[in-house]
Amino acid sequence: MGTGGPAGPATEPAGPAIETHGLRKVFGAIAAVDGIDISFPAGRIYGLLGPNGSGKTTLIRLMAGLAVATSGSVTVLGTRMPSRPLLARIGYMTQSDGLYSELSVWENLSFFAAMSGQPDVTAMAEILDVVELGDRRGRPILQLSGGMRRRLSLACALVHRPTVVFLDEPTVGVDPVLRYHLWDHFRRLATAGTTLVVSSHVMDEGDRCDELVLIRSGRVLAMGNGAEIRRQAGTADLESAFLKLSGVPTRGDSQ
Repeated sequence: MGTGGPAGPATEPAGPAIETHGLRKVFGAIAAVDGIDISFPAGRIYGLLGPNGSGKTTLIRLMAGLAVATSGSVTVLGTRMPSRPLLARIGYMTQSDGLYSELSVWENLSFFAAMSGQPDVTAMAEILDVVELGDRRGRPILQLSGGMRRRLSLACALVHRPTVVFLDEPTVGVDPVLRYHLWDHFRRLATAGTTLVVSSHVMDEGDRCDELVLIRSGRVLAMGNGAEIRRQAGTADLESAFLKLSGVPTRGDSQ
């Protein structure tokens, strides 16, 4: 794994790094995001936890400025979203791998770095070491496994050293050892001042975050760190807490 430290973000305006007020996104009769209010101070890791279809991806796209809200507002680094100029300071990793299959690992990374206006060869080499793809830089994407593609997608989201990072299910298909190292890198980024929002449906990743937002059907069920949410639900683990806060009967509940 690479040991190069992340560059610290520039001085930011006072106030939360990310803030939403009454945020809502409707698709036909479905409210994918239904009145969400959050305020995220900078330099922390925030987890969006919930099952598939709960609204996590739509919420991330709204915060990243890649979708327009039906109502409500999103502010990132003091700027109302969406904002094209701010995109250069935002990292975004999608659930699906948005890579160019005919290009090599290095060519894909170079393209995304250039698109962000920061084609720094040193940063590119460092992030490839972080995701353990440094020895495959010349390999075409078509020859990579699904897990390797996920790792490259993450590298493309981080290569320009963004100030705010949105990661949608970043560890899906990643082996446990690399997952541990990736979360260690996320922590180092946050320590250096980067704000990370990480979505997952794997509840045991919640305790790696500084604060959690539990989401179901586009609404917030609970907010707080893992211990606070377990205490609020009166359960021993986050999965049971999520089920209880969702109103789903679990083993041990009184009949």
